[in-house]
Amino acid sequence: MAEIQITGKAAPVLFENVTKRFGPDVVAVDNIDLFVEAGKLVTLLGPSGCGKTTTLRMIAGLEMASEGRILIGDRDVTKLPATDRDVSMVFQSYALFPHMSVLENVSYGLTFSGFSKSETRDRALAGLDLVGLKGFDLRLPSELSGGQQQRVAVARALVLEPQVLLFDEPLSNLDAKLRRQVREDIRAIQQDLGLTVVYVTHDQEEALAVSDQIVVMRNADIAQIGTPRELYDSPVDRFVADFIGEANILPCVIDTVENDRAFISIEGYQHILPARGLVEGPAKLAVRPSRLVIGAQGGFQARIAKATYVGVRMEYTLEAGFGSMFAVQDEVNAPLEVGSDVTVGFAEKGPVLLPEA
Repeated sequence: MAEIQITGKAAPVLFENVTKRFGPDVVAVDNIDLFVEAGKLVTLLGPSGCGKTTTLRMIAGLEMASEGRILIGDRDVTKLPATDRDVSMVFQSYALFPHMSVLENVSYGLTFSGFSKSETRDRALAGLDLVGLKGFDLRLPSELSGGQQQRVAVARALVLEPQVLLFDEPLSNLDAKLRRQVREDIRAIQQDLGLTVVYVTHDQEEALAVSDQIVVMRNADIAQIGTPRELYDSPVDRFVADFIGEANILPCVIDTVENDRAFISIEGYQHILPARGLVEGPAKLAVRPSRLVIGAQGGFQARIAKATYVGVRMEYTLEAGFGSMFAVQDEVNAPLEVGSDVTVGFAEKGPVLLPEA
């Protein structure tokens, strides 16, 4: 067999003032601007109905923008059909042909691309090798596990060497262990080939694990764009803080602000953190469960209301004067007793001030 290299032809994606309406009353995507850098994996994340899948389908050409422009590379594709866009899509359902072998499924798109039969076969076999399915070419989809079927769908998309590869909830049909394995496979292939990938999910952990950048969407608009760490550590508002991982939203008071450092207090406990443009007065604080410090010297008072052992950590529900909090600790051998009184403080880095709105 001739040596065939499957390579990426990565191109950037640009949305300029893009709106998508369904009928006169439904705005699915509302005047968004978005730039996906070539060779990066960008995840569209948000709750059901936020516009993430519609955005993906507009890149694919499966939905047409009502207003604005969409560019792939330097080419305006706003009005082009899906067949003229040089993108490939991996669907949630895999969309494999059950009566075709694995090799025939992977070869399907290539048969319309002008390759000879021998080159089509070589490319399809190279694609299967790339996703770790060498030797599976004669099997039917029904003879594969869910994770293997997903890899066939990825191989079928990769052999077309698209400028942009799209994933629509690709792991939702897999169990938890397989999800972790397949997401690592997808990320490794994307990085090895330098592919531009746009990935849709509603799973926050999945988004944090695979992405170069995450686009958090809410009500047909973009709430925040950033790296996984930026979104986790510096959410712009309560929605993003609550949606990207768990967060305790606590009331506090900003006592003073000096050089963009806020000196805050919560039930007598004091802490210093970036002011983020806020001024003195009541405020809200987002604190991740892992960044609540139980037993902190000088902390505020709370009581252990619930303790749950989940194997690798303990999970605690704490009751304080202002309400309940959720905390986690790695110490599992000496769990805190329900009903015991504790002091609670914050890790030096992690708590984030949020605007009141």
